[in-house]
Amino acid sequence: MGTLTLAETQDLHTNFYTFEGVVRALNGVNVVVQQGETYGLVGESGCGKSVTVRSMMRIVQAPGRIDSGRIVLFLNDQERARGIEIVQRTETYMESIRGSDISMIFQEPGAALNPVLSVLEQVKESYQFHRMEQMIEETLAAMDAERSRRRRGSLRGAGAVIQAALLRKELAATRRFDERVRRIDNELYQLETSSDTRSEERKADLNRSRDHARPRTGIVAVARRIPFLRRYRRRLDATVRAHVVELLRTLGIPNPENIVQRYPHELSGGMAQRIVIAIALACHPTLLIADEPTSNLDVTIQAQIVELIKELKRTIISSVLFITHDLGLVAEVCDRVTVMYAGDVSETATVRELFRNPLHPYAVGLLASVPKAEQAEELAMIPGAVPNLIAPPTGCRFHPRCPRRMDICVREKPDTVEHTPGHWVACHLYTGKDGGHA
Repeated sequence: MGTLTLAETQDLHTNFYTFEGVVRALNGVNVVVQQGETYGLVGESGCGKSVTVRSMMRIVQAPGRIDSGRIVLFLNDQERARGIEIVQRTETYMESIRGSDISMIFQEPGAALNPVLSVLEQVKESYQFHRMEQMIEETLAAMDAERSRRRRGSLRGAGAVIQAALLRKELAATRRFDERVRRIDNELYQLETSSDTRSEERKADLNRSRDHARPRTGIVAVARRIPFLRRYRRRLDATVRAHVVELLRTLGIPNPENIVQRYPHELSGGMAQRIVIAIALACHPTLLIADEPTSNLDVTIQAQIVELIKELKRTIISSVLFITHDLGLVAEVCDRVTVMYAGDVSETATVRELFRNPLHPYAVGLLASVPKAEQAEELAMIPGAVPNLIAPPTGCRFHPRCPRRMDICVREKPDTVEHTPGHWVACHLYTGKDGGHA
């Protein structure tokens, strides 16, 4: 059986509309992540790696905007035929898959964690939002087991019966809500390729219904306002807490019962990064995006985080999209890699092939700048700097720094061609067009 695609972008353009001008951050990016692989995005700071993955998560912040292109996810067998195109989906839909199907480890744990919420409050949000049905079922099972051991007629037993009844009401409401959302999403998927007027109107109606759908809890909503009755959720909170503690223990965090009570400022950098990883992994996502997860950490902690991600890839996660500027990490962690420059994809290949036979002059320069154990001569460097993307260079964006520049490089953006099976490059040296040397 061939390799299955999990996520891909097609000719993706993301721009930032600033007072100085339009920052053309992504210039037609094509990325394909396969199921079961660790895929790397590498390049200098400012080349568009983080913007690419934020676009894939639909969390590009204003004044940024995805202006054109497609982002397609293949999250389950039903969607395997053509995937789900998420650029046109509503924010409510994206909230339902972020954290459950696709998750992200952010670059700065200090910025990713809320300073006024405890570790427990931040990690348990994923369980409450994406796994509430499971949490209620486990709580009810534990309460039923206790009730069977308890003497009938006790006041404590009567209170437990009321609490269980309220939890069952909430479980029923959650199931009805999930089923309604599932029907809406299935119909939207069926209509996705239809563009006639009637289909567009139906899609607009379905999206509005999706946005306004809420679990109808009825008597449970009233119970939450009464101090005596709202205690029924204490057992549910205890179930969620147990899952959070177990997750932290799985990630190798010592004394997790104590750590869940801490606040971000009380944690070391490595510990804070593990909490960010815990938030991303709470619902066992299909695709984990790691945006430079080892930046600003000391070397020993970096090694621990990398080993943790590799272990999680083997045991929990289907695929990892790993963003870094460190080619050493790429060699250690990734199966395939894409080299980006100034919002363009320069080269894509397996890690072994890229290190053995880099094609694009930018990839050649990056690899030449990596220090080697037997290094005697001065380190190589790529002259110049990443251009200002408000006024990017014409043609190939790398041409002002390229030692093999030709006239055509200034005029035309190169097509991406498959030089050898699985080895793609966007460079006029390999497109068959000869424009003469500049």
